[in-house]
Formats: sequence, structure tokens, C-alpha cells
Amino acid sequence: MYPLDLTAFGQRIRKKRIGSHVAICISNNEQHQTPSKLKEIKPVAEEKMMLQIAMNDVRMETDMQSSVKILIVDDEKIALKSLMKLMQKEGYTVSGTQNGQNALKQLEERFFDIVLTDLKMDRVDGMQILKRCKELNQDTEVILMTGYATVQTAIQAIKEGAYDYISKPFKIDEVRRVIREAIGKARLKRENAQLREQIEKFEGKVKLITQDPIMLRLLETSRQIAPTDCNVLLGGESGTGKEMFARYIHFHSARSEGPFFAINCGAFTEELLSNELFGHEKGAFTGAMNEKKGLIEMASGGTLLLDEITEMPPSMQVKLLRVIQEREVLRVGGTKPLKVDVRFIAATNRDIQDAIKKGNFRQDLYFRMNVVSVNIPPLSERKDDIPFLSYYFLKKYSALMKKEINDISPDVIAVLMNYDFPGNVRELENIIERGVAMSNGASMEVAHLPEDLKEMSIRTFRKKEGKIPSLEEQEEAYIKWVLNETGGNRTVAAQILGIDRVSLWRKLKKYGLEG
Repeated sequence: MYPLDLTAFGQRIRKKRIGSHVAICISNNEQHQTPSKLKEIKPVAEEKMMLQIAMNDVRMETDMQSSVKILIVDDEKIALKSLMKLMQKEGYTVSGTQNGQNALKQLEERFFDIVLTDLKMDRVDGMQILKRCKELNQDTEVILMTGYATVQTAIQAIKEGAYDYISKPFKIDEVRRVIREAIGKARLKRENAQLREQIEKFEGKVKLITQDPIMLRLLETSRQIAPTDCNVLLGGESGTGKEMFARYIHFHSARSEGPFFAINCGAFTEELLSNELFGHEKGAFTGAMNEKKGLIEMASGGTLLLDEITEMPPSMQVKLLRVIQEREVLRVGGTKPLKVDVRFIAATNRDIQDAIKKGNFRQDLYFRMNVVSVNIPPLSERKDDIPFLSYYFLKKYSALMKKEINDISPDVIAVLMNYDFPGNVRELENIIERGVAMSNGASMEVAHLPEDLKEMSIRTFRKKEGKIPSLEEQEEAYIKWVLNETGGNRTVAAQILGIDRVSLWRKLKKYGLEG
């Protein structure tokens, strides 16, 4: 995970400062057609244009078909020639062979979108070709043909990964249909693969987008502790990016080539959590037909994130403490401990000291986990990151949804900057994703925001330094906010607050805000 180079974002944002507008004028020396000139265009020109468009469409379809590579394998010479001629007429690039061994050789040398093969052949049959196809490239679709059609053979072929099954003597229309459907599936696979590649560009590497000084210091701390292999306790509200920080530490450590697993300790019952973390032996309980490795065992050589660790039941805390101390795990129903080498990172959105005082969390486990603590601030305390994060998410979801949206209107940025984001970065990402989905133009506008965000401003009450603010502190903050919203107009502010100007003046004096 790497902090993003924000130069491009900064240039874009500087052009769109809140409360100001930048107008960009583009001159064009070309003379535009006047209405009278347009009337002079002859109908024949329009016909030529339509013909050209139609020809382009045909060329595009032909190019797509000619790019499809088909291998036909049939030991009957006449059937082979007939099928090759049929597929060539359809516009596909076709290769053919009567020999199963030669087919295997061609498969190893070249990629084919579709393989149409006879099932019953000497030496190398259709099932062997199917198996080799799937070993070499899962994207190749295989269609089997046979004159020995049985339900059992068809089921077996499909279980082995065949796309479809054609009985001989086959009908030409059926062959065409099955080939076209198989090509459609192959194209869909490729598109999905390309989409996965795009997703991996954004999600494969861990990125933290920030220019906030506190966040930058936390990133530096994370980089420093990453190679030490010590346990880490991450704190912060839901949606601030605790798992991202955990992955950041993992990828900067010597364990980066090892596995990374995350589990939410509050999402399971005690029995299920024990099974997920520690695994079980065969026959450990009713239904345990096979042994199962737990996440602690599977994460050996890597990192395990225990999210919402304060939700872990006390009995599980005792077991976890032993794992950390002894570096070994005992499966449910097991008698022999297994050595493990795991780095533990814990995360919580709760006040862990309060949980310890109430007896809900073991202090000795806290000391084991809290070798280094990293407390991630909420988005409301680093609002300068909002525009940068917004443009990052805009770029991400525009690419994933195949849209060319490259701008966010200043009004949208203004709304986002005035919002407190109780859901933090996760909520901002959801808002931008929705905006990209709703937008049909080149820019995300206020109309693309959720209704409640367009119509109201939401304030979130948060603890400060672990303490709940008093009513006076909330009143002071609210008065400041109303004055800011009214541009310092005390008359309007007093009307909104439901008090007279004299009462407002007294409160301003009380809180030292009269200046």
C-alpha cells in the first residue's frame, strides 16, 4: 500500500475551489455551418453516410468473428471438412485435424477460443482433449460430438468442464447455435478477466489516500513497525480504514509474501468463532466429516487481523492468549498442539479501556496485543482529504463501470465538505460509487447525491479524548456552526436558534465568541 501521488488531483482541485468558479474558454477557428448551408446537403449524402455506418458495423462484426479461433477435431475426414467449411463461411479462423495427438500439440502451441472435438477417437479421445484444454487455459470452451450419445456421457463431459454436447448426426443450425453461444460465453469470460484486472489495479495493492499530517505520521509509524513483527492494536470508528492499515503493515513486513486473513470477531457465535479460528479434527463433533484448518493455522507465515476484538467472548480470549504466548494452536477435538508463526493485528471501534474496566476484555490480552497502538482519526477530523478521496473513488468506479466521468462539480465538493460522515471513508466511497452509477455525463453533480445528503446537513456527535461532550460544549459548537452557515449574520442566526439577539449576544460573550 502506498500513499497516492496527489499532484494531478491537487491541480484539478485548485481549479475548483469551494465558493469560486473557473471558466475555461476554448476558441475554434473552424466556421460552423449555418442553417441555410445545412439545407443544401443533398439526400444522397445522407444515404451515403447511412451506408457507410452500416458497412462499418458489418466490418466490426466481421473483425470480431475473424478474431475467434476454432479448432475442430474429428477422425472422419468428410465430417471434418464439412465442419471446417461451415465455420469458415461463418467468418471464424478455423484449424482442423483428424488426429487427437496432433490436436494436443496444436493446443500447446496456440490459444483457441473454441474446440469442437469428436468424443470417440483412437489413442487420444475427446475427453482427453477436454482435460488438456482445461489444464492449458480455462477460457477455452470445449464442445463434444459423438454418435454414441448417452445421458451418462453428457453429464460426465459437462462435469469435466465441457460447454455443451452435440449428438451425431448433427444439424447445421444446431452447430451454429452452440458455437455462437460458446463464443458469447468465452467473450464474457474475457471481459470479466479484464474487469478483474481493473479491480486489481485499485484493490490489489493497498492504497491510503491522504494529505493529512496526522495520517501521514501514522503511515510513517506503520512503516517503521512493519518489519518488527510485533502485535498491533488499531483503533478508530467504523469505516476509517482499519483493515487497510492492517494490510499496509502486512505488505511492508517480511511476511508480505505470506497469507493475510481477516475475521470479524463479532460476526460469529462462540462455537463458530472457535471453529473458524482453531479449526477441528475429523469426528470432533456431529457433522465433522473431515478435518479443518483454522484461520490461525492457515495464516502461519503471514498476518491475521482480528477485527472487533472487543466482541470476542471471554473464554475465547483465554484461548487466544495461549496461542500468542505459546505460538501453538490446538484444533477442536485435537490432542496435539500445532506450531504456528502468525503476526496478530487487532482492531476495534470501541473504547477498549472501558471494556477492560467493565470486565468484558482481559487486561493481559490487551497488553499482549497493544505492543503498538495506532488510532485512526475519523474523516470529519481530516476534511482536507475529502476532495482527494472523492477523485480517487471517481477514477476507480468510472473505470470499473466503463464510464468516462472525470470531474466532480464544485457544488458536490461543497456538500461533501459540509457533511460529517458518520460512516467515514466507507460512506464517502459509497456516495461516489452511487454518483458514478447515476451519472450519464462527464461530471458528477449534486443531483447524483443521495436524497438525504442533498436535502439536509447531518452533524455527528463524537467523543473527544474518550469523553462525551457536555451540553454547554455542544451548544457552543452548534452556535459556531449556525453563525458559520449564516455568514456571521447574528439576526438570522438568532432566528434559527429560536432566541432573540440579546440572548445570542449573552451566549457569545459566555463562550468568548463575541469577536
